[in-house]
Amino acid sequence: MPSTTPSAASPAGSTSPNSRRRAAAAAAAATAARRRQAALVLAALAAAGIVAAACGGGDRAASSGAGGKTGGTVVIAVPADVDALLPPLVASLQGKQVSDFLFDHLAEIGPSLSTAGDKDFTPRLADRWEWAKDSMSIAFHLNPRARWHDGVPVRAADVRFTHQLFTNPVVGSPAAPNVANIDSVSVRDSLTAVVWYKRRSPEQFFDAAYQMPLVPEHLLSKIPPADLRTSEAARNPVGTGPFRFVRWVPGSTIELVADTTYYGGRPKLDRVLWSFTPDFTTAVTKLLTGEADIFEPLRPENVAEIAKNKSLRTEPYGALDYGFMAFNLRDRKSARPHPLFGDRALRRALTMAVDRKAIVRNVFDTLGAVALGPYTRAQFTADSTIPQIPFDLDGAKRALDSLGWRDTNGDGVREKGGHPLAFTLLTPTSSKNRIRTAVLLQEQLKAAGVKVEIEQMEFNAFMQREVGHDFDAVMGGWHLDPSPGGVRQQWGTAGAQGEDGSNYARYESPTFDAYVDSALAATDPAREKALFRRAYETILADAPAIWIYEPKPLIGVHSRLELPGRRADAWWAGFAQWSVKPGQEIPRDRVGLRASVAASPAPATTPGAPAR
Repeated sequence: MPSTTPSAASPAGSTSPNSRRRAAAAAAAATAARRRQAALVLAALAAAGIVAAACGGGDRAASSGAGGKTGGTVVIAVPADVDALLPPLVASLQGKQVSDFLFDHLAEIGPSLSTAGDKDFTPRLADRWEWAKDSMSIAFHLNPRARWHDGVPVRAADVRFTHQLFTNPVVGSPAAPNVANIDSVSVRDSLTAVVWYKRRSPEQFFDAAYQMPLVPEHLLSKIPPADLRTSEAARNPVGTGPFRFVRWVPGSTIELVADTTYYGGRPKLDRVLWSFTPDFTTAVTKLLTGEADIFEPLRPENVAEIAKNKSLRTEPYGALDYGFMAFNLRDRKSARPHPLFGDRALRRALTMAVDRKAIVRNVFDTLGAVALGPYTRAQFTADSTIPQIPFDLDGAKRALDSLGWRDTNGDGVREKGGHPLAFTLLTPTSSKNRIRTAVLLQEQLKAAGVKVEIEQMEFNAFMQREVGHDFDAVMGGWHLDPSPGGVRQQWGTAGAQGEDGSNYARYESPTFDAYVDSALAATDPAREKALFRRAYETILADAPAIWIYEPKPLIGVHSRLELPGRRADAWWAGFAQWSVKPGQEIPRDRVGLRASVAASPAPATTPGAPAR
């Protein structure tokens, strides 16, 4: 059993380098490749039984054992393709979801999502661990039965290599800031890796156990780091998780199959497929017609449709997501302040002109709440008592007047020095919620004399623009990990500087940074929460964004499925125990472990760009 952090020294710890730019640059070529394959893919999927048509038996290989009956195929409809599958390269929610099926962590976080110490973690690749007396290192003892999917044993050198890959600036891992407190990893013996830290912090264990899913040294060390994203190993990953990789058809589908030799026990399902469906209505239709088994998140109008369908049900789950409109604080083509949004007072006036409650009510009905800031209610640092910039249209108009923005020609748009108070709002076509929110923002700001033009873009093109800071304002969304420290990557100065940062708004505040750093170093939870409150007060007052909504998501699920183990950071967390209820199998559940479509050579291009 794992030991707990020594009480005398139990303390502390806390995502972004090069890959985002290269991923964005590859997006256009990938999109073309996906379109060329579309017709062939649709025919192949239909023939494979992914649609509701009947299938033959196949090499089922189902069994009954201590874990219960196994078998079944689950199809998950998602709005966008993955950006990557290797953990150091993953920046999108879709990528993380699939990657979690393929790659294991050293230890698994518990349902409480407590990131302090190790008491709420359970063994995974590491079957036990020991803290040094000074808490400056942790020795992880690997499970001797753990194997890579190619049969090679997992070794301590893999832990060391994984850390090196995550922190290599040439690789440009979006998660690099998450492991910044790990100084190095040494190999004590083939099954013991020692993780050394720069300083004590409450999240030391979390940093190593959660933030670094292991990758195979014996395969990836042969690849130049700059070529990793476009390598064959990135397109056909070999992991340690409960499922093995089968195929990735860009823009269409990813298929995984159960690893029957998995050291943690064979997963109950045979296969899991992701069907990429950018159009929301089409995705919901796939669920309603039986082409897909799972889709999230649903909208309010979908709930009534699903209630009429006896083969479907809805399930709520907690989440770590929020949506916002970010202002670009820098000029799109230079490091100079943005001609509009470099002005803090103007950002505050625009925020005052937005009725966030009305937007959330209109877009989400009862399935959303007004966002509190760059954090969610599920995080322990959340504080609903922090003062917000209130909705006050008349006050916003007076503030704009005082800043010199007046409608002098009667066209309904304010101007100053001959320049109109107008900007473009970038939003992805893959998100119905963001599109609707953008339209409502446009209407509300028009009432204050502000002209907003909405620019909708296909997701990869959208991300290209966002990571390149080529926008005035952008409809953004973040899915957070359990640690409140992620705010440093998304809104801290480190994330704003350099071409690979995740702080696309380029908000920089030494005061905000200092409060966050101090909070993450605090060993007393009450002090940590108090310091985060000061950080949140600072950024809310500076208004680099208008934080608008926090979804209360619902999953649409086929009624034959059991989906235990949902967590706020990952509703799919219990996937190894997902199962089909006895006697309720449908034709695709009988395909078994056989790949539904023979894997074909991967195209030379790499799909996608970082996404959230």
